[in-house]
Amino acid sequence: MAPCKFRKFAPQSIERRVSIVALIVLTTAFTGCQQQADVAKREDVVDTTTAVNAEDSKTEERPGTMRESDKSEPGKSEPGKNQLAKVVKTDEEWRQILTAEQFKITRRKGTERAGSGEYAVHKNEGTYNCVCCGLELFASQHKFDSGTGWPSFDRPVRKEHVAEEEDRSLFRTRVEVLCNRCDAHLGHVFNDGPTETTGMRYCINSAALKFDEADETEEE
Repeated sequence: MAPCKFRKFAPQSIERRVSIVALIVLTTAFTGCQQQADVAKREDVVDTTTAVNAEDSKTEERPGTMRESDKSEPGKSEPGKNQLAKVVKTDEEWRQILTAEQFKITRRKGTERAGSGEYAVHKNEGTYNCVCCGLELFASQHKFDSGTGWPSFDRPVRKEHVAEEEDRSLFRTRVEVLCNRCDAHLGHVFNDGPTETTGMRYCINSAALKFDEADETEEE
């Protein structure tokens, strides 16, 4: 058997190889640490986002909490502050509390014959309320004789107590007046009223109104 021959390496070659191995080990270790650090950062970001979302959810669900967008600026009215709570009934329920004439006019947009209404020439002091829901609509001091045969007023008690809608029936365009709480049809409004006041004429059906006479003690 031939004798074994051992290859001799120069000391410089051995040192070079050791240095290369050490460099590889250090590079691998550094890469591993860097990857762990990136993972930790991503986990921190996820945890922070989750915490913020959870806090936002609590804020939205907490009773009485207002978002910044919901807060009104000083001096500005809040939306819906003057809105009236609606009165809603079925036709059958309205029929139980209204006469046939009142139902036809207020719930079916009818019109009473000119001069036939109870309040056409009515001159007592008081307030004219909605016959359906009792909301104050017009005051006697704003009533005037328009010569039309229907009760006429130059303004409502409060502007928000009445609603106005375009009416294209009868082959012409008019402005319909309704109770803003129960949507009862009241009549129409025109711009041919007294020029010394508002210039408006609220032409209203008597059957849509219920008069509440002023208390003599209040007048004194």
